Amino acid sequence: MANTRDRISDTAESVRPYVERAVRDEEVRENVKSAIAAARHIYEKAGFRIVALRLRHLSRAEAEGFYHVHRERPFFASLCAFMSSGPCITMVLERDDAIARLREIMGATDPAKAAPGTIRKDFASSIEANAVHGSDSLATAAIEIPYFFASLELCLR
Repeated sequence: MANTRDRISDTAESVRPYVERAVRDEEVRENVKSAIAAARHIYEKAGFRIVALRLRHLSRAEAEGFYHVHRERPFFASLCAFMSSGPCITMVLERDDAIARLREIMGATDPAKAAPGTIRKDFASSIEANAVHGSDSLATAAIEIPYFFASLELCLR
């Protein structure tokens, strides 16, 4: 990772509320497109550059692997169940001071404690279903990014 540009892994679940309300396949596709466009707008407005993005549906095993550092925590099972319950958007974002800035726009983990206008305040429904995950350090990002993306898939500048 370059010293002047941070890259962070960001796993956004904000697509799920749109998909749960959809009934027909066409509506699902349109709602997923809307959720991706909304996420892109939020991050680009905050000065991030999206270097990788993929819509995926995690299996329970994939969710457990990604969140393995929390396996002894009481919320692990419900977190993995939520993350594997429907589509999510995985992405890699880049900008100067990316981790600190993303943590600001994500808001507190508990949406009830998140500041107005943050992603979690606006989209989350609970601590486990808190709408977005972001790496908390460059070391964590170095593990999380390759969990979802091969280095050849990153559109770096």
